[in-house]
Amino acid sequence: MNLSPRLVTPTLALSLVMLLGGCRTAAPPEPPSAAALVAAPADVKTPPTQAKIVAAMTRVADWQLANPSRHKLWQWHQAPFWASLHALAPLSPDPAKYLDAIARTGEANEWNHGPDRFHADDQAIAQSYFLLAAERKEPRMTAKVLALFDEMKGMPFSEDLVFDQKKTSREWVWCDALFMAPPAMALAARATGDPSYLDLMNRLWWKTTDYLYDPQEHLYYRDSRYFDQREPNGAKVFWSRGNGWVLAGLARVLMYAPPDYEERPRYVSLFKDMAKKVAAIQRPSGYWGVSLLSPETHASPETSGTAFFVYALSWGVNEGLLDRATYEPVILRGWAALNRALRQDGMLGYVQPVGAAPGATGPDQTEIYGAGAFILAGSELHRLIGPR
Repeated sequence: MNLSPRLVTPTLALSLVMLLGGCRTAAPPEPPSAAALVAAPADVKTPPTQAKIVAAMTRVADWQLANPSRHKLWQWHQAPFWASLHALAPLSPDPAKYLDAIARTGEANEWNHGPDRFHADDQAIAQSYFLLAAERKEPRMTAKVLALFDEMKGMPFSEDLVFDQKKTSREWVWCDALFMAPPAMALAARATGDPSYLDLMNRLWWKTTDYLYDPQEHLYYRDSRYFDQREPNGAKVFWSRGNGWVLAGLARVLMYAPPDYEERPRYVSLFKDMAKKVAAIQRPSGYWGVSLLSPETHASPETSGTAFFVYALSWGVNEGLLDRATYEPVILRGWAALNRALRQDGMLGYVQPVGAAPGATGPDQTEIYGAGAFILAGSELHRLIGPR
């Protein structure tokens, strides 16, 4: 079942902008300079209240709705944001505002995956479909994605994972894929009660992990092109957001897979190993280096990787997988750092643009996946902090 082309006409684009929040607003003053942000140690003496966390999440969500991403609505860039609105909704006094925004996006997409059907990136949007379908009891929202996953169950996935751009349409040859498709497959199993979706996910997860995970460093290479690359300090090249995708994807797989899933201990072990490494390499400012083992290579702050790490670590503490005394200071430093990069109007700055490797950032750089990561991080920190 091939996806029919969904080219957005100018009229439809205008309608979507109006539906999702209107026109762009004038930019207020930028957040502090990169030098100021990375030089200041994060203050964790006074943890945020739940009210302040929700206020920050709401600012980010509302800014993004008022300033729609230029990426197509089914693309991977959008997926974390629409999933994050599902996490924000129950914390908001107006949950329907955010659930309805997810629904409008799904309707605009005809509740379909992207056109490159077997590409993990084009399946990421399905996470929000499954979440909303469970909320509103509407199975039509997930029917097309389930049909795709059913087809994938019979595919061999027998190619090697040496990186080739064309191969991304057939195999998970890059680590970001572990956020994009696996949580949707875990949600498919939860929605249907059919464990074969977990079997599909598990087969592909460990094939990619066996190839891209460095067991000595407890981090993932982005893809095979980075196996032999080194930073100026001699360190291996491990991309912050790439590993953020993986750790957040791990958390979401564990979140949606059943507690008695027989493969669960392997995922828990991997999650703990990565979390320990990630916590150990956080910078005093609360950010993680864009290049995790060589933060001096790109000294500017980076918020998308940092937000995914805060999200996953918070979830791990909330679920009793990580020690609170050890990880809470790491989480609070990360959240404080994220908020220092947040403009008053709700635009999150210092989000590294679309890429596959460490790169520079700036105060006016933002992307919808960064907003989604921030809101997801807030949702788990809200649970961690509890009423005060």
